[in-house]
Amino acid sequence: MARFSRLDVYRRLLDEALVPIFHHADPDVCCRVVAAVAAGGAGVFEFTNRGDQAIEAFRAAAAHASRSLPEMVLGAGSIVDESTAALYIAQGANFIVGPSYSERVARLCNLRRIAFLPGCQTATEIATAEELGVEIVKLFPAQAAGGPGFVKQLLGPAPATRILATGIGEVSVESLATWFKAGACGVGLGRELVQADRVAARDFEAIARRVAEVREMVRLARTS
Repeated sequence: MARFSRLDVYRRLLDEALVPIFHHADPDVCCRVVAAVAAGGAGVFEFTNRGDQAIEAFRAAAAHASRSLPEMVLGAGSIVDESTAALYIAQGANFIVGPSYSERVARLCNLRRIAFLPGCQTATEIATAEELGVEIVKLFPAQAAGGPGFVKQLLGPAPATRILATGIGEVSVESLATWFKAGACGVGLGRELVQADRVAARDFEAIARRVAEVREMVRLARTS
């Protein structure tokens, strides 16, 4: 079951403004990547539901986090249906992320007091999600959906909306700053953060250094 309350998860997401995103079929690799992300200073991690044995890898990562990384907030992404959301929640997911909006997943997460971040691309989708208690929506794919300009224009008439931009393209202080200046509350990063060649080489120290580097970029971008 979830180790953190929904309010604590939202606070952490807003404080850190960075969500590392990763998946791998090997449970040991997943555990070591979660540990590397934590060593880099990040306290939030989204494991995406991809592949037939994804739940086994997530279960191992959640158990490892519970034992050895007590401050790590672990969530599950690429969730498109209620039953899969329930399965991950039962295995310890502290938040659920979807590539799209699902009313049934939203209702389940509300009932279980679990943060739900659905993928949305339009003002109507975002408003519909917010009607069912969603506090942070994932703009995905953010660059294709209109980029920072879309975020800025959307927040004009809806300043209370919180947007996590995922699929942003280039990662630099300058590029990140455009998203935060537009009003995004955070960014979700996958291969730009946990790089595939370093995972393949089992260079977990390099992954930790990259996470620390990008966290500093985020800090500078938010204050620029």
